[in-house]
Amino acid sequence: MRDLSDPSAPVPAPASTPTLLVLDAEPLPRLGSLTGRARVEHADESTLAERLPYADVLLVWDFASRAVLSAWPGEGPRPCWVHTASAGVDHLMCPELAASDTVVTNARGVFDQPIAEYVAALVLGMAKDLPRTLEFQRERTWRHRETQRVAGTRACVVGSGPIGRTIARTLKALDITTALVGRTPHTGIHGPDDLDRLIARADWVIAAAPLTEQTRGMFDERRFGVMQPSARFINVGRGPLVVEEALAQALAKRWIAGAALDVFEHEPLTPDSPLWHVPGLIVSPHMSGDTVGWRDELGRQFVELYDRWEAGRPLLNVVDKNRGYVPGR
Repeated sequence: MRDLSDPSAPVPAPASTPTLLVLDAEPLPRLGSLTGRARVEHADESTLAERLPYADVLLVWDFASRAVLSAWPGEGPRPCWVHTASAGVDHLMCPELAASDTVVTNARGVFDQPIAEYVAALVLGMAKDLPRTLEFQRERTWRHRETQRVAGTRACVVGSGPIGRTIARTLKALDITTALVGRTPHTGIHGPDDLDRLIARADWVIAAAPLTEQTRGMFDERRFGVMQPSARFINVGRGPLVVEEALAQALAKRWIAGAALDVFEHEPLTPDSPLWHVPGLIVSPHMSGDTVGWRDELGRQFVELYDRWEAGRPLLNVVDKNRGYVPGR
């Protein structure tokens, strides 16, 4: 039994060839370097529950699936280590897994810069009115407008993990005055008590927080009412951070000037969702962190973690299962 008081303690590998179970998604991960070092087996949502008790390690490659929530074996035999190829862990963190001595790791570090670049693109695109430029081009309409400078504006980034910090650093490079809000205040990071004051002054409010009981629905009617009419809101964190109906109403009533959502309460967004038609809302299909080669990078990260596990070294990116994210600033 590992020392639960020390999340960095090594997770013992079994003496025989360990069984690595992969919750599949296409394309499959490249695990050829583990040949002879692991018995790689595959499962989908229909077979996960029966195969989990016989696995030493579970790789949740299909990070859009919520199959782990219902398939986790509770008090019976179970993997000693679960890795998800995603930053968020809410899709797998059931009470039984949280209470067990199974170690959970995530893909922290893979998506930071791509998401920050995507946020910067949205900020520039909205400031320079690019959506309407493309619309007028399709209509063959010549309509001159004035656009906004981003230098000298203010941003509030909610979520002080690696993604939030990288977003803040990227926006500062555009000469945007940026405040970072985290779970607890630190040097250079504001606490939750400062959130309303900061978003009331911000031109750009960016949600990049993990999904926890404290953050679920944090951007609601009251919060959108606090923002200034010229503010624009961006969510690249988790869909349930936002009360989507409240955002739609805030845009319709012009409480805020615009918004962009890359994540949603329910994904994929259905064709009949009213969000497609909300004025001033940019919708993208959960793609802010996905750049060319991102799956290969996720695969390499897992193999590097497996190397550490096999060698008896402490794992990186260990999730605090009660908080729902990797501890840090």
